[in-house]
Amino acid sequence: MTRPDQIVAMSGDLFAALPSPASIEPIAEGAAILRGFAAPAAPALIDAIEKISAQAPFRQMTTPGGYQMSVAMTSCGALGWVTDRKGYRYAGQDPQSELSWPDMPAAFLALANSAAAAAGFSDFAPNSCLINRYEAGSKLSLHQDRDEQDLAAPIVSVSLGLPAIFQFGGVKRSAPVKRYRLKSGDVVVWGGTARLAFHGIALLKPGHHSLTGSYRYNLTFRKAG
Repeated sequence: MTRPDQIVAMSGDLFAALPSPASIEPIAEGAAILRGFAAPAAPALIDAIEKISAQAPFRQMTTPGGYQMSVAMTSCGALGWVTDRKGYRYAGQDPQSELSWPDMPAAFLALANSAAAAAGFSDFAPNSCLINRYEAGSKLSLHQDRDEQDLAAPIVSVSLGLPAIFQFGGVKRSAPVKRYRLKSGDVVVWGGTARLAFHGIALLKPGHHSLTGSYRYNLTFRKAG
């Protein structure tokens, strides 16, 4: 297991080199996939997720309509995203423990900042990271990330573990939706005119990954407020 001090020490080296232009795949104006960008850091990121979830365990939240989400979630940073019958929102405390969310690891911050810069969004300083854990049969329906106060900041989404089909549409639900296969280490960044694009993850297929076993993890960085 990687110690926290090792994660901090490595973060500068892991993300010093930005991907070559050939590894950046534009998918819309203001949106791109950075293929393999986070792959070198994946083991350290998984170790960090394990430490975060030990403090704030994964849970399947309930939507305002009473639907239990198939994806298990937790958060780190100053604010965590939560949903229940009261609505979707950001909160400074984990509603289960009533304690502050775990601090965002230095490796997370370094990755988010470097990925945003590589996609053309400089000075990204997220204060929230939503961590999703998918297993076979789970999915995330098309939705917009619009609970954040600062919609000028991009979204940075990191894939770890099992591959998944990422669905990306337009700012209207009726817009055509394209599908992209994401592998472990791929990072999707969207902002600007694409900031409120509808997106989701198709039903995850069973599989095994050497790093995460039967799971897929996703880190979604936001500037929530």
